[in-house]
Amino acid sequence: MDSARRFACCLLICVSLWSSGVKCYRRPNIVLILTDDLDLTMGGLTPLKKTQRLIGDAGMSFTNAFVASPLCCPSRASILTGKYPHNHRVVNNTLEGNCSSAAWQKSEEPNVFPALLRSAAGYQTFFAGKYLNQYGRSAAGGLQHVPPGWNYWVGLDQDSRYYNYTLSVNGKPQKHGADYSKDYLTDLLANVSLDFLQYKSSYQPFFMMVATPAPHHPWTPAPQYQDHYNSTKAPRDPNFDHHGKDKHWLIRQAKTPMANSSVEFLDTAFRKRWQTLLSVDDLVETIVQRLEVRGELDNTYIFFTSDNGYHTGQFSLPMDKRQLYEFDIRVPLMVRGPKIKPNQTSQMLVANVDLGPTFLDIAGYDLNKTQMDGMSFLPILHGQMNSSSWRTDILVEYEGEGSDVSIPSCPLLGPGLWFCYPDCVCEDAFNNTYACVRTVTPSVNLQYCEFDDNEVFVEVYNLTADPFQLNNIAKSIEQEVLEEMNHRLMMLQSCSGATCRTAGVFDPRYKFDPRQMFQSHIEKSHWIHVKGLSCC
Repeated sequence: MDSARRFACCLLICVSLWSSGVKCYRRPNIVLILTDDLDLTMGGLTPLKKTQRLIGDAGMSFTNAFVASPLCCPSRASILTGKYPHNHRVVNNTLEGNCSSAAWQKSEEPNVFPALLRSAAGYQTFFAGKYLNQYGRSAAGGLQHVPPGWNYWVGLDQDSRYYNYTLSVNGKPQKHGADYSKDYLTDLLANVSLDFLQYKSSYQPFFMMVATPAPHHPWTPAPQYQDHYNSTKAPRDPNFDHHGKDKHWLIRQAKTPMANSSVEFLDTAFRKRWQTLLSVDDLVETIVQRLEVRGELDNTYIFFTSDNGYHTGQFSLPMDKRQLYEFDIRVPLMVRGPKIKPNQTSQMLVANVDLGPTFLDIAGYDLNKTQMDGMSFLPILHGQMNSSSWRTDILVEYEGEGSDVSIPSCPLLGPGLWFCYPDCVCEDAFNNTYACVRTVTPSVNLQYCEFDDNEVFVEVYNLTADPFQLNNIAKSIEQEVLEEMNHRLMMLQSCSGATCRTAGVFDPRYKFDPRQMFQSHIEKSHWIHVKGLSCC
């Protein structure tokens, strides 16, 4: 249907509704700004002054927002599908791990929330930035592949870059070099977003997703910001350069104290990350101001978040994500929009699997028609939900990556490792494979994790008493609680759709039968396939 016909149709509907005494209104627009590797626990929002003022202060900030998996591609797949990794089956950043693979494109892409917004809710849809890490590879359909659901597509070829990259512009390659005025990716994304706002139809609501490279490696700041934060260092919180002797083997192998060269390197990276975020702050301001000038701001929801967190020196791990701890799984989430009161902070537990259902709820789509694991938090945004009736837990799961052969520079560690630094401290491995139940209620702040490794290692943290996760209390917690959490974890690892939203252990509606747990142990089949390591 062309714009004129759509407008006439909308006008006819409005006249009919008005004559029936029903108020006619335009469905809200939705904007999602997704950063790459932006932490919350280490001050990642500090450089984003304008973003906090224009989105957080103008709406609601969530203090307990988490990701389903602390890695780019699985996390982004969870955002798009509203599903946990064990259901969308994207387990890492490789084609073999289903990242933008042909199987993903066939089974999941047709049902992502943008496709539903476009086909069933009549939204114009626009994407610009990093999509999935393997997007653009020839084995993934090349740059001519435009995922279903997008009217306007400006997708980055593979992983985050700031210069010297290629874009797919509605399926056609567009190369960019190293000229700041034309090529700096964060600024370019701001400019193409303005173009969309200028030339889109005025008769349809729109969904716009802008996925910035910042603050992902290689941490290349814009020229005007490269001298900012020169005296800033990574936070020296209690878990910085702290030996995690009661944690799983990958953490125990880290060298404490870290080498001076490692500390200098991560401090430099920390500064550069903040420098890159200043351009994101400009992007947010640019989009908000344009919406205001066009008279569309008051009818637009704007979401700001990240695909995962990050660490720099915590538990003597130099730099990465992929771990179960707060610094990697907790992310910023701020939302402004219609009916959201300003200057609000919510402690309700939300996850990135909830974004898709929330967007569809805003659009008026029947969520019962989807297979999504998440739930809409629109009632929280509108002040219509209290903690006693909201969920108490979510699932976090990760499948480790490693090499089948020993790393030449670290032969004594054996095969199975990945992303090892020169001092042979490694950030990942095949059996860095785990699943966690993250629980948040007014009285309980708990994390329960199990590793699928040779030790079947368990980590439990009371975040109320131990916010930096220094003490694993798995060996001292009550056996009944351990059994209940183990049972809940197995339920969540096998859940799908509505069964992912059942009552958690600390919900009064939860019913626990120990016999179910032992039967589940017999029947349990892991969604992950773990390769053994010679080092553990």
